[in-house]
Amino acid sequence: MGTWATHAFGNDYAQDWAEDLQETRNMEAVENTLDTALGHEGDVLEAPYAAEALVAIEVIARLQGHWGLRDDDTEILDLWIAEHPQRARKDLAEKAHRVIDRILSEQSELRQLWAETAHYDDWRAAVEELRGRVSL
Repeated sequence: MGTWATHAFGNDYAQDWAEDLQETRNMEAVENTLDTALGHEGDVLEAPYAAEALVAIEVIARLQGHWGLRDDDTEILDLWIAEHPQRARKDLAEKAHRVIDRILSEQSELRQLWAETAHYDDWRAAVEELRGRVSL
């Protein structure tokens, strides 16, 4: 995984997902991404799906008005949000919290990969910060 930062946007999977979001007009891609991350209970959540889910959760947080980091890495997503203002449904926020629990669990390949680095605590703090920006 091409990764350059601990925040949700700092990897190739996240950037690709954000680019694909440009082709949509509604929250279907966000919901499908969260559902994929929640699927296959008991199986390991693969890193690409977890990375995409974190960016989908960023969409929810930003639509709720909780923007967080804004820089060149977030530009594509921020543009989509500006062009498609809408309310994030409460059930999506609830799913987002469950997905974060799954991403931080022992059954998450992304967590396992970060745990092998010196930046694990920074990554985990970024994920928890994102959780804090999604209102239930």
